[in-house]
Amino acid sequence: MPASVADRLPAALARRIALAAQGFADPRPTGVVDSRQLRRMVDRLGVVQIDSVNVLSRSHYLPAFSRLGAYRRAVLDDFTARRHELFEFWAHEASFLPVRLHPYLRWRMAAAEEHAWGSMVRIQRERPGYVAEVLDRVREGGPTKASDLDEPRPDRPGQMWNWHAGKVALEWLFYTGVLTARARTTSFERVYDLTERVLPAAVLQTPTPDPADAVRELVRNAARALGVATERDLRDYFRLKPAQARQAIAELADAGELLPVEVAGWGAPAWLDPAARRPRWIRARALLSPFDSLVWERPRVERIFGFRYRLEIYTPAAQRVHGYYVLPFLLGDRLVARVDLKADRQAGVLRAQATHAEDGVDRAEVAAALAEELRLMADWLELDDVAVADRGDLAADLTAALPAPRPVVA
Repeated sequence: MPASVADRLPAALARRIALAAQGFADPRPTGVVDSRQLRRMVDRLGVVQIDSVNVLSRSHYLPAFSRLGAYRRAVLDDFTARRHELFEFWAHEASFLPVRLHPYLRWRMAAAEEHAWGSMVRIQRERPGYVAEVLDRVREGGPTKASDLDEPRPDRPGQMWNWHAGKVALEWLFYTGVLTARARTTSFERVYDLTERVLPAAVLQTPTPDPADAVRELVRNAARALGVATERDLRDYFRLKPAQARQAIAELADAGELLPVEVAGWGAPAWLDPAARRPRWIRARALLSPFDSLVWERPRVERIFGFRYRLEIYTPAAQRVHGYYVLPFLLGDRLVARVDLKADRQAGVLRAQATHAEDGVDRAEVAAALAEELRLMADWLELDDVAVADRGDLAADLTAALPAPRPVVA
């Protein structure tokens, strides 16, 4: 806990600081989004979470759209699969990260037995010879997918992590940093290769820092990306353990790199990045992936925005409150609505399957802004139209705000 309070922040200012740190204080580019702007965004966030659900779009494409508007997804693919400016690792769940952070996660790779989960650790302990064989296969045969290995899938229907032994071995080698992801296939399967054949030589030659120094750098990056944050927020960003995060926070505070603050209504000590912007207003308009770093820690979302958010993908359909793949809608500095979205690629339609407004918002204003954002998203996803289902208390307003359907060209 901070020994003294350097500043007291109104809740609204803390919210604006958090949004600015995440890139929502900057206006969207008016021209074509280029690689420089994408690079700056990823570097600002530090972590872009990956998820395989594709009902709308692969999740890692959405943060750039939320902040920059329409852009060419191939440019982001180029960063990961050709230039290798980003690398894939378990940071905040599976994530893409700037390669500059690779040295600061090597301590986690080296301590894989402490951090990786059961099946990966177990296969290394029980079948080290088999793991070595899989590594030799990659070393001699080049880039390898789990589906390239002649292994039967376990008979465990309905389980999300239904991996065969080869996949588990590849994942262990990936977690230890011996292998990395060279690319993802169109079906989002990871393509593994030796890390030394994928990442830039300058990154691999960077000395490995002491674990305490590495954790301190990760907390420093988290503070920059969050602007103002509690201890839990800071350690969650890179999924750090409480003790190591507390030590890093204390050291950064002693060095003046974190300032203790008290945020009205938060009910917990907080820390401010001294370089954080304090904008007087935020004029954002964005649909947010459920895995966007602005909203991925649900207690923080509730604390900052008063917005209770739960992902209902794994909730039985009859019990869902807001829908299957629900995106919060940011307008100004508030989360004002939520939309269950689906890209119906066969029909060429972006479907708003349920639309709900937050209490106290101007529904006509929200619907008009949301209609514009959905139209922009549909164009970006190369869909012809937007269709609104009659579900949710904002559906009628949104339907009225959308332009008439585009005529079908024979």
